[in-house]
Amino acid sequence: MAIADVSTRSVAELVSLAGRAAVVTGAAQGLGRAMARRLAEAGASVLIGDLNGDLARDAAAELSEDLGRKVVSTAMDVSDSRSVAAAAEIATRQFGGLDIWVNNAGVYPNIPLLEMTEQVWDRVMDVNLKGVFLGAQEAARRMIAGGRSGVIINVVSTAGFRGVAPGVSAYVASKHGVRGATRQMALELAPHGIRVLGVAPTFCETEGNMAALAALAERDVGVEIPATLTSLLGRVGVPDDIARVVLFCASDMSVFMTGSTLLADAGETI
Repeated sequence: MAIADVSTRSVAELVSLAGRAAVVTGAAQGLGRAMARRLAEAGASVLIGDLNGDLARDAAAELSEDLGRKVVSTAMDVSDSRSVAAAAEIATRQFGGLDIWVNNAGVYPNIPLLEMTEQVWDRVMDVNLKGVFLGAQEAARRMIAGGRSGVIINVVSTAGFRGVAPGVSAYVASKHGVRGATRQMALELAPHGIRVLGVAPTFCETEGNMAALAALAERDVGVEIPATLTSLLGRVGVPDDIARVVLFCASDMSVFMTGSTLLADAGETI
């Protein structure tokens, strides 16, 4: 299936997601919620999936009211194939199909390598890496079955390009894996007209990140996260900085791109 030539479309048409259906995982708060908001603002119907079903429901209600779009929610465990399939079924049933899937959910425990347990390591891989596999697989199956091209967006991290700080070996390993998986998925899904892109955020001020920093301070753990100290662009990132890049990837502005991971890092990895 060839990707369309969109050269004659206006900028407004290229950015518009009207008539498209999206799923964003881990979207009850933080980066995911900002992504869901921008996709809905651009015209997409959106399903917010999150392990915390109550927060997901609240987020969906707020976005639906604010933007006048169809936004629904479901409790979702991205490490459980049945839960992922159930979320995809809800989106397909509610919206009539599936065009965009954003694998955003992730965990970020801070435990030194020598103290890391097998259980914690496995949990990070289950959520951060297997969750991307399960989400992408389910999304691609739905897109192909519906005869629709689409785009899968995997949230990587600057940790997918480098080491970060002591205590995040599992996270760094998982995000390097997501970056590699993005390239391979793009190769395998291109014949079906499905694009796969990665977005790699730097540290942003989210509820989860700020709580993690506070917990480290209470433990008197001196962890330096470069982006919290300096930025070539003069400030630390906020969720919408990343959401706008995701919108670009989801829209036809990026229709000739697949397999790339876009750095949204204020120059951190230069």
